[in-house]
Amino acid sequence: MAVIRQLPDGLVNQIAAGEVIERPASALREVIENALDAGAGKISIALRRGGIDELTVADDGHGMTPDDMLLAIQRHATSKLPDDNLNHIGSLGFRGEALPSIGSVSHLKLTSVMAGMPHAWCLEVNGGRVTGPEPAALQTGSLISVTQLFKSVPARERDRGPPDAVLRSIHLRLS
Repeated sequence: MAVIRQLPDGLVNQIAAGEVIERPASALREVIENALDAGAGKISIALRRGGIDELTVADDGHGMTPDDMLLAIQRHATSKLPDDNLNHIGSLGFRGEALPSIGSVSHLKLTSVMAGMPHAWCLEVNGGRVTGPEPAALQTGSLISVTQLFKSVPARERDRGPPDAVLRSIHLRLS
C-alpha cells in the first residue's frame, strides 16, 4: 500500500500560495512588481480593510494580450526569463508564481489592454477556477483586483492579523 501520493493541482497551488502570499502585503508587493516590470510609470492602489477584503492595482504599463493573460495565471509561466538563463534576470520577479498563487486562494480579476488593441480583455480566477478572457473596457495597461484573499484557506486567513496590523505590514513593505 502506497503512503506517498501526488497531490492534486488545486491543493498544490494553495500550498504554493502560502509560500508566496503570506498576507495582503505580499500579494500587493507581487502585483506592484509585475506593474513595474511591465513598464508602468503610474500605479494606483486601492485597499479595503488593509487589503483583506479587496486590493486593486491599476497601472499604465504595456498590458497583455488575452493569450498572455491566460499564461500569466499558470504556475511557472513568465515573460521575465526569455532565454531561460538565471544569470540574465533584469526584473523584480521572475518565478511566475504570484498570479496563480493569488488566484488559487482568492477571487482575482485581471483586465488588460495593449496599445493598438480594439478593446481590453478581462479574465477571472476564483479559487483556482478560470473564466474568460472576455472583452472589457480599460484605456491603458492592466487592472488587477483581488477580493476575498485566503477565502479558500481559512488557516491562512486566521494568521493574517487585524486590519490595522495588515496596513502597517503593507506600509513597511512599500517603504
